Amino acid sequence: MNPVTRTTIPSNLFGALVATVAHAHTLEALARPLLELLQAATGTESTYLTRLDESEGVLRVLYARNTHRLTIPEGLSTPWEHTLSKRALDEGRFYTDDVRSGWGDCEIARSLGVVTYLSAPVREKGGELFGTLCAASNERKPLSETGAHALALFAQLISQQIDRDRLASALQQANSSLAAMALTDSVTQLPNRRALLEEMQRHLASSQEDQALIVALIGLDDFKAINDRHGHEAGDQLLQTMAKRFRRMLRDSDMATRIGGDEFVVLAVEQREKAIEAAVALSRRLEGATRGRFKLDSVLIDYDGASVGVVVAEPGCSSVQALLNRADAAMAAVKRSRKHHASLPVAAGRTIARYKWPVIE
Repeated sequence: MNPVTRTTIPSNLFGALVATVAHAHTLEALARPLLELLQAATGTESTYLTRLDESEGVLRVLYARNTHRLTIPEGLSTPWEHTLSKRALDEGRFYTDDVRSGWGDCEIARSLGVVTYLSAPVREKGGELFGTLCAASNERKPLSETGAHALALFAQLISQQIDRDRLASALQQANSSLAAMALTDSVTQLPNRRALLEEMQRHLASSQEDQALIVALIGLDDFKAINDRHGHEAGDQLLQTMAKRFRRMLRDSDMATRIGGDEFVVLAVEQREKAIEAAVALSRRLEGATRGRFKLDSVLIDYDGASVGVVVAEPGCSSVQALLNRADAAMAAVKRSRKHHASLPVAAGRTIARYKWPVIE
């Protein structure tokens, strides 16, 4: 079929076509009015758009417009090998007003009462067959030049819309991936510092009086020495192993993040009257999770655990950075204590320091 010029289609149909194309932003929004226009251009009782599922070997009716005289139901699924669409493609014969004489063995056509059938392939940008745009009648209907040109043009417009939809979907996925990457640490796949700050700000802005935000800052002692001695790949493996351990030990409502270098931060929300107890327990679990034997790049390392500083946000706290500074100070105190093999008491106020040797009750 040859491309259609404006003069091929009657002015009333052309005006409706322009309005349809201008306002359609999805395949369905374009296809349904085009099926109505195709029905008017061909004088057929049913027009429909199909989708080929090659993996299942079936052809499905996506959208259809019917009259009471002939109905091609939406959702109808037929084995591809037994369809008029495939016969038409194989034979290069896209119109017949006597289905019975040419394709009388097509059971689905016979059961639906199709006498006149015309179709055009709908192809994707790479030439792959998406499906077919079809028109059918339960009586013999001649194919006018207007009908033939309308069928070819509408199939082309639908192909273009499919390409636009795919491009829009690809762009949306790319944007989603970029947004996720912007909030994800590339080494551990944990949320990064930016994600942490956003989550902390959200918690502090929406926190209830009876709930408290717990912030645990974890520093991997002697991490630089591991990197220097065994290489950065081994260091990355240690970070990744720590991230996996944090994921396993935390509740679904908790959040583990890597904020850079050898430092991680874990957030947890607890009932305020239980917050101190929960913070102490969290620090113990985190310190325990970081201790053990690790196989890194074919090297076994017995790691003595990380320094963990934990703080509980006071009621009315609104400064994310101040809260992180407190957690960092608590972690630094633990690190000094571990380094000098000395224990420290529980920090003043709402700061809880978890040290390796003494057990904090």
